[in-house]
Amino acid sequence: CSSSGCGGFLTESEGFFSSPNHPGSYPPNTLCVWVIQATPPHLIQIHVSSLNVEGPSPCLFDWLEVQEHVQHSSLATRFCGVVAPPTVNTNSSTVWVTFRSDGSIAGSGFTAQYRTLLPGHKSCSRDEFMCDSGRCLLPVSVCDGHPHCQDQQDEANCSQKHNECGGQKTRPYGFLASPNHPGPYPHQQFCVWHISVEEGHVITLSFKNFSLEIQDVCEFDYVEVHDSSDTGAGRVLGRFCGTTLPPDLISSSHHMTVLFVADEGVADSGFNATYQSVSLLDRTCGPSQFACSTGECLQPQWLCDGWNDCSDGADEQDCGNSTYPPFTSACESIEVEMCLGLSYNLTSFPNIWLSIADQREAATVLRQYRVLMELACFEPLRRLVCGMFLPQCSPQGGVLQPCRSVCSSAEQQCSQALDLFSFSWPFNCHLLPDSHDPVECSLP
Repeated sequence: CSSSGCGGFLTESEGFFSSPNHPGSYPPNTLCVWVIQATPPHLIQIHVSSLNVEGPSPCLFDWLEVQEHVQHSSLATRFCGVVAPPTVNTNSSTVWVTFRSDGSIAGSGFTAQYRTLLPGHKSCSRDEFMCDSGRCLLPVSVCDGHPHCQDQQDEANCSQKHNECGGQKTRPYGFLASPNHPGPYPHQQFCVWHISVEEGHVITLSFKNFSLEIQDVCEFDYVEVHDSSDTGAGRVLGRFCGTTLPPDLISSSHHMTVLFVADEGVADSGFNATYQSVSLLDRTCGPSQFACSTGECLQPQWLCDGWNDCSDGADEQDCGNSTYPPFTSACESIEVEMCLGLSYNLTSFPNIWLSIADQREAATVLRQYRVLMELACFEPLRRLVCGMFLPQCSPQGGVLQPCRSVCSSAEQQCSQALDLFSFSWPFNCHLLPDSHDPVECSLP
C-alpha cells in the first residue's frame, strides 16, 4: 500500500509514503500528516531511504517529524538536511509522521518505508549500528568521542579505530602520515599530532604526497594545521583537502599541531609529510621577504595589508611612508538587523570559519534563528550566533571568534528550551577559544 498524496491513515502491515511531487520539489506551505497504526503488541519501524529537506539542523523551516505515543507521553524526532537518518524503531503501535514546508526554498523531499514488527524483532539496516536494544546509529556516530547510546556501546571497542594515528612528536625532525598510507585511509579517523621542538626554534612542515576526498569546502576529509600546542588556541595555518599539495608551513613558536579528520564516505590514499626544527638564529629570509622578530618570513604583499602577520604586528608599522598602498580597513559595518547593538559594530567577510561569503548570505542563515525570538534565552543565543556568523573585526586587522564562555552560557540557558522544540544544541563550544582576553576572542 502506498500513500503518494499528502498524509492519510496507513494500516497495512507494511508500505511506503513520500513527500508530495517526489522526486520533484515539494510545494511550499505544505502540511502532511500520516497516522500509521499497527495491531498491538506490534510496533512500527520507519526507514527513511532518501532525504532532501531545507536545513540545516535545528530544522526550523521544513521538516519531517516522527512522533510516537507511549503510555501518557509522546516523543518527537525531527529530521531535515540531505543525510537520511538511521532506521527508527519506535516503541509504539501508533505513530504520527508530519511533513511541513514553509513558503521558500524546497528540496526533493523524502521517501520512507514502514513495517510492523514484534517487540523482540527490532533491526537496523546493514551498515547501521544497533545499541540500547533497538536504537540504530549511522556509522559516522560510532566511535566519534560522544556517546549516543545509553549503554555506551557505540564508544566501546574503539581502540582499533584510531590505531597508530596521531601522537606526540618531540624529536628535531620526523615524519607523519595518514593511517595505511599509501593505501586508502580507513573511514572515520580523528588523528592529532602534537609537535614540540626546542625553544628558540620553529617548525617547518612539508607535505610530500597529498590526496584526500575532493570537496568545495573542506568539511568531510581534511588536514588542519594549528600554530600552537593544541587545537583550541592560536591561529590555523591552513585546512587542506583535495589533491593539491599544500605549501610548506612554518610555525611562529616551537609548537605545532596537525589534525587529520576523515568521515565515513570516500577514502583516498591520504598524505605523508616531514617536519624539521629550525633555529631562529639560522633562519634567513629571502631578499624580497620581510623578517618578523620571531624569525618568520613574510611575502612582500603581506606588508601593510591591514592584517598582523607578525605576532608583534611589525609588518603593519610605519605604513604611511611605505611604497605599499596605504592600509584601508578590511572591516565593514554590520547591517544585519538581528545583530545590531552588539558590543562591536564592525565585521569582516568572507567568514572563513563558516564559509559564508558576505553579509547577505549570513542574514539568510540567521533567519532561521529568528523563530526562537519568543524564548526567554534568546538574548544570549543571539549574541552567540551573531558572534559566529558576523565575527568581530578589529581595526588593527584580524577577526575574532566569540569566546567559549559566550557559547557555554548560551548553551546553559537555552539547551533545555531548545529540547522542548526537539532541537539539539547546534554548536560545539569546545572549538572556541577558552579565554576572556578581548585580544583573543570577542564578547558580543
